[in-house]
Formats: sequence, C-alpha cells, structure tokens
Amino acid sequence: MERVRLNMVMEIGREDVAEILEGIALLLELKGENIFKTRAYRNGAEAVMNVEEDVIALAKEGNLGGVKGFGKALQDKVTELVQTGKMTYYEELRSEFPEGLFALFDLSGLGPKKIKALYDKLGVDSVTGLKEVCENGEVARLSGFGAKTVVKILEAIELKEKFASHFRLGSVSVMAETLLDYVREHPGTLRCTHAGSYRRSKEILHDIDILVATDRPAELTEYFSKLDEVSSVIVCGDTKVSIRLDDGLQCDLRAVSNTAYPFALQYFSGSKEHNVEMRRRAKQKGWSLNEYDFQGEDESVELPVVEDEADIYRALGLDYIPPELRENRGEIEAAERGEIPKLVELENLRGTFHNHTTASDGRNSLEEMAEAAIDIGLEYLGIADHSKSSFQANGLYADRLLRQVAEIRKLNEDPLWDGKFKLLAGSEVDILKDGSLDFPDDVLKQLDYCVASVHNAFTLPEKEMTARIISAMENEYVTMLGHVTGRLLLKRNPYAVNVDKIIDCAVATGTVIELNCNPMRLDMDWRYWKKAKEKGVKCSINPDAHRAEQLQYLSYGVRLARKGWLTKEDVVNTKNLAEVEAWLKL
Repeated sequence: MERVRLNMVMEIGREDVAEILEGIALLLELKGENIFKTRAYRNGAEAVMNVEEDVIALAKEGNLGGVKGFGKALQDKVTELVQTGKMTYYEELRSEFPEGLFALFDLSGLGPKKIKALYDKLGVDSVTGLKEVCENGEVARLSGFGAKTVVKILEAIELKEKFASHFRLGSVSVMAETLLDYVREHPGTLRCTHAGSYRRSKEILHDIDILVATDRPAELTEYFSKLDEVSSVIVCGDTKVSIRLDDGLQCDLRAVSNTAYPFALQYFSGSKEHNVEMRRRAKQKGWSLNEYDFQGEDESVELPVVEDEADIYRALGLDYIPPELRENRGEIEAAERGEIPKLVELENLRGTFHNHTTASDGRNSLEEMAEAAIDIGLEYLGIADHSKSSFQANGLYADRLLRQVAEIRKLNEDPLWDGKFKLLAGSEVDILKDGSLDFPDDVLKQLDYCVASVHNAFTLPEKEMTARIISAMENEYVTMLGHVTGRLLLKRNPYAVNVDKIIDCAVATGTVIELNCNPMRLDMDWRYWKKAKEKGVKCSINPDAHRAEQLQYLSYGVRLARKGWLTKEDVVNTKNLAEVEAWLKL
C-alpha cells in the first residue's frame, strides 16, 4: 500500500506557505534588501492566511490571479510551492547563508537586525561562533549591543545547549502519530500503540517509543528502519529498531509477542518510579513483574491471566491507572482505594476563552475564528485580543476594544447560529508592573469576561511578581489568570513567582486559572493542578489561538489536564453555552 508522506505536495497548507513567505522576508532582511521588498513578502504571508478564497486549491489549478493581495510574482511563487512542494527562490535565498546561521533565530531575544549585525560585522554564522564572540568581548563592543545584551544572549545559548536533545510534545505529535499509523497498517501488526513519555503526555520528551505485537518481529523492525522519514538507523535487530529523524529526534520500535504485549506496554510506558512501585506490589503477592510476564517463586504459584494492561493492575489489587497519571505522585494509593478520577476528555469541551483575531496579533477575523470553532463542534468561543500595553502585539486601546465588543454583539444576532453558538467578548488584559490592569474598571465591566496576563517586566523578584499577580486577581472583573509563569518551553524559563500563593489567591477570589495549551507554554504546569483541584480551583483549557487552526491545540490542553488529575467538573469550558452564560451572568 502506498503511504501518504508528510512532505508530499498534497500536505502543504496555508500555514506552510505563510511560513515560507515569512522566511523569505527574514532572509531579505539579512541581505539588507529595502524595506518595501521585505514588507511585500510579509504582507503576502498575511494575505495567504486571511483571504476568503481557498488559496491552496486555486494554486493547484494555477488560478491565483483573481485573489486580492497576490501580485504576479507572489502568484508564481505560491503556485510553484503548492504544485511542486518547493520554492526555488526561497531555496536559492537560503543557500546564500551558512546553515548554522538559522539556528540563531531560535535564541530568545535575537531578531533579524541583530543577527545581521553579528553576521556582517563579526562573521557569526553559528551558535558556537556566537558564544565565542560573546565570551571574548567582541559582541559588547558592537553598536546596539552591550554588556546586558551579552548576558541575555549567553543565557539563551545555555538554555539551548541544556535542551539540545529535548523536544516539545507539540513538536513531535504529528510525527509520532504518523509513525504509529505506518506501523498500524503493516500486515504483520496485531496491535500497537505509543509507550514512554509521549504516552504519559509529558510536555518535554527525549524520544518516541512505539510498541507492536506481532508474530513477524524482524519484518516489522526492518520495515520501520526503511521508512522515508528515517535520517539514520542507530540500531536494527530482530525485535528492536532505533532510528533518528532529520531534526535529531530518536524513535524506538519494540516488537513483542501478543502474549507479552500487555506487560511490555505497562513496563515501557513508565514512569520508572511508577514501575518500581508496581514491582514492589507484585513481590508482596509472591510474584515478579517484568516486561514479559508475571512469574511465580516456583511452579506451584498460580499466576493471573493477563490479556490487556488493565488485567495487570487488577491482579495487583488496583483500579486501572491512566498512563498520564503514572508518575508515582499518589496514583497507586488512589487506585488501591478505588479513587482514580474519571479524567476529562476532549469531547467534554464545549468552548474556550483565550483566542486572538486580526484586531491584535491574530491571523483570522472574528467570523473566521467563529467558523473554525463551529467546525470543531464548539458552542462558544471567547475572543481575548491583547490590550494596549502589548504594543508589539498591536494591542487594543479602549475605543477599539469597545468597537470589537459591539461587533461581537452584532455577529451574535446571526440567525444561522440560532442560539447554538455564541462569541464571547473578552480581552487579554496586561497586568502592569505595579499590579494594576491595562484597562480601568469602567471598561472591564462592559466585557463578558477578562483574562489577565503578564507580558513584560519578567525579571521582578519572586515576592514582587507574586504580589503583582495577586493584586490583579483581586480585581472583581478578572475572570481568569493567563499563562501563570510566562514560560516558553525550551526557550524561556518561567519568571520567578510563588505558584502556591497564586493558587491560594485563586481560592480566595474565585479566579479561574488557565491551562494555556499553546504547545510552547502548557502553563500552568501539570505538577500544580492536583493541588489546585483539591483546593477547589477551576481550570480553563485555552489554546491562546492566534490562527483558526490553532484551536486544535485544545487536544494538548486536555492531555495535560488529564496529567494534572482534572475531571470534567474541574474545567469551566466543559460547561455548555447556557451554563457558561449563567456562570458569566450574561
């Protein structure tokens, strides 16, 4: 059977085209091209995302001529990309620069202008080269840099080096699911699934583990080693194969018998600490537990029949423990007491609150965001564009915000929605350095809800940052707190804040805490949610969507909410539309 590859032409979408056009704009900035040429490609990227027409379908037909914002040069380049899977102009531009230079864009705080200065004046074309000139003092002498800038650059490099072999859950999920699909379709596969930290929904991963039950193990491992996505083969044996992808991600496939499959799945799913406790319980019953089976101390010991993973837990006197909870953080004791909660499911979500539009730094209009929400079955969608202090995100002043509120009210009169869908008018309001909010109360009270977030002054001491956030939460018009620690996974550390005190404040004020499920954030961290839940704090799973397709981030949010022991009752956006209107007193 011919498989659909991720890099085939048919897989190219609007976002792929827009990213390449944005990439061209960056490359032109590096070349020092005039601002008008650079802006043309940046505008082209916006046009790709925002026009009503199906750009991809029209490009396949070579028929982009009538699309607003597409000049002849842009038409030709986008058509070439969609029809052939590559864009010659982009590849030629990229070839003018050393490949290592592009890694500099991954460092927090470095933009095209600074990278161009480093490249032109110091010949910096790699992270290693940048580190060297920072340490020897050359960077500090450059105009526009300085001692503080050098410190920040070195901190960013240290962070990158620290996480060189780490990957975000959201960065690997498409490939992880694709690889599993390839294994699933092989005729020798009896059953298969992910194992390891991916199955446990860890936010940061080192590799991807796949387990397959088969009576043709060597055939499966050879097949896996020859997939088109494979960059190199680390090892390939009759029962295990390890491959590496182009981005450095390692993927391991283990092939076992159908009888051993439940034991292997439990063992290789981990965590190590969870498995130690499981083996201890088995020993108390006179058994040993490993990745192949139960074994008795002698042949007279009667062993339980195991057909699936749940049978292993049942044999040890435990309720089944969902993989997300297997971190030895009280799940075994809860399973023994019959108190494993029924965890929230993706289908439980009825809406979400933290989303952006073209009014600030989003890529889609109100109507497009609403349409996307309806398409995935949501009953309501909260719009929370940035407030004025987030000038870098085109934040709204009060007059623009209130005009948006009026527009939302008008859209909600659409007879096609007929009470089955509703846009909610909110704002992601900046928490200022002194703890006050970016809008006065007389503006906030005109909103349906308010998300309060920190977007600047990240270096405050913990005590001051905590007091700053608590002050905002004490405002009666703040509904929920956005991305609690401000972290960007593998890119920016959390700012110093006492999360326990934030949780206590949420209890006292009734403030909802967001689980921001943008895969760069996944904030508040899952490790705090069980404590927050036990104190009665409610969660809102929010995608922080800046594009319509980013509403799909909700799936990551549910995975992390489950890891935090959250149930449907703990999550406010499992309420239906009528319940949300009553909750918000609309």
